[in-house]
Amino acid sequence: MGWIPDDVIEEMRGSHQLGIFLRVDTDPALHMWFGVHDIQTGFDSIDPDGTVYLGGGVLQGVPTLEVLVNGTADSVEFTVSGIDPATGGKMLDSLPPLRGAAVQLGLTTLDQYYQPMSKIIPIWTGTASHVSESSPMVTANESPSLTLALSVVSGETTRSRASRSLWSAPHQKAISPTDLFCDGTARLSRGVQPVWPHYT
Repeated sequence: MGWIPDDVIEEMRGSHQLGIFLRVDTDPALHMWFGVHDIQTGFDSIDPDGTVYLGGGVLQGVPTLEVLVNGTADSVEFTVSGIDPATGGKMLDSLPPLRGAAVQLGLTTLDQYYQPMSKIIPIWTGTASHVSESSPMVTANESPSLTLALSVVSGETTRSRASRSLWSAPHQKAISPTDLFCDGTARLSRGVQPVWPHYT
């Protein structure tokens, strides 16, 4: 058996139910999956004894997940909508500090009883940045509701800090004063091919 169990691979070849699980490493940790009931499972490497993942409702769409490339970290948002304002306020007040917390996203297939066929298979890791709230406009006959969103970035930066997408010699020397790696970037941006050192 490899990284993905054989029975899960076989299930994915046909028509299958997919369970998507989200874990935020706060204190205490938040365990949620996109379904309608609670499930006992876990990531092998994080909670090997298993834990209860709370049902967060039906997933409307999966955000595009990207990894850190060339110093640029993409941001995604996981949202919960349709919350009444009083409940949403209590949720926001009870949230533990989450800035910088690791966020793991994993999946597995579900059997005919909507139970996981394996431990959660990790597919993406990010860093929690911040929570935002919004309230759509309602008419006189509608009840107000809240949408809460958790912003998560891939890589080492958070949303309110600029990502390291531009590298120059002064930037690099501010991090590492003796590093000469970026000394040729100004010439490179003008189209001049710098002579790179040869180390033997």
